[in-house]
Amino acid sequence: MSLVNQTPQWQALQGHWEEMNGVRMLDLFAADPGRAQAMSLSAAGLHLDYSKNILTRDTLARLLDLAEAVDLKGWTRRMFEGEPINNTERRAVLHCALRNRSNRPILVDGADVMPGINSVLARMESFAGRLRSGEWRGHTGERITDVVNIGIGGSNLGPKMVCAALAPYQTESLRVHFVSNVDGTHLVETVQRLDPARTLFIVASKTFTTQETMANATSARDWLLAALKDRSAVARHFVAVSTNAEKVAAFGIDTANMFGFWDWVGGRYSLWSAIGLPIALYIGMD
Repeated sequence: MSLVNQTPQWQALQGHWEEMNGVRMLDLFAADPGRAQAMSLSAAGLHLDYSKNILTRDTLARLLDLAEAVDLKGWTRRMFEGEPINNTERRAVLHCALRNRSNRPILVDGADVMPGINSVLARMESFAGRLRSGEWRGHTGERITDVVNIGIGGSNLGPKMVCAALAPYQTESLRVHFVSNVDGTHLVETVQRLDPARTLFIVASKTFTTQETMANATSARDWLLAALKDRSAVARHFVAVSTNAEKVAAFGIDTANMFGFWDWVGGRYSLWSAIGLPIALYIGMD
């Protein structure tokens, strides 16, 4: 199969763009009185108006020709059916399954992934409810007031973005912080104003071997134990987003508080999985 930029449809679109160079928005509306209606859509309570872009109905036709040439519909179907369309890792690409609230079965290697997703989401909801209500307490019986998420890449950026965007909806009794930089100052500056007895850490690493994440997690554990002086306190102040139960337990985290995710969701899409636990704590599971 040809690369998308090697198709005749791509070349035609590129030539069309050169023709559009210098075209003014004002002239496009003057030439096509029905432009706003033709280039807008309404569905699911949302209205999309894409008429205010430098494109014409001919542009749209050429874009659709390109989508057909590269079999966009076919690849979309393959994605939703759990085929391994991630060619470099031979994996399925099923972030759509994490958003499948209809519970329609979605198969990977013949097995429905929805029961596993629902199980993790239910455990997240239970944990978030207990922590937000104050039922979950720290080692000394104090209520948790601060959550520190330790992770890098997709284990940091997605949840951090959502928490920042939805800050007006946060619970007043709980603050969420994010540590990703392996430079120790990032963690030090984050925890210096926190009370160890009231702080919970989320360590997000699928393998629980990510060097940057584990370096910060170890430093966080040292900070906690220097204050509480009881290694059993780790189980009340650390939870894991991981699938490596052996290493999670060795770190001191109760594996009952380990939330898993899967190979078929890429890091940049994974905030819908257990990687989104800080979101659930910050604004609520709903």
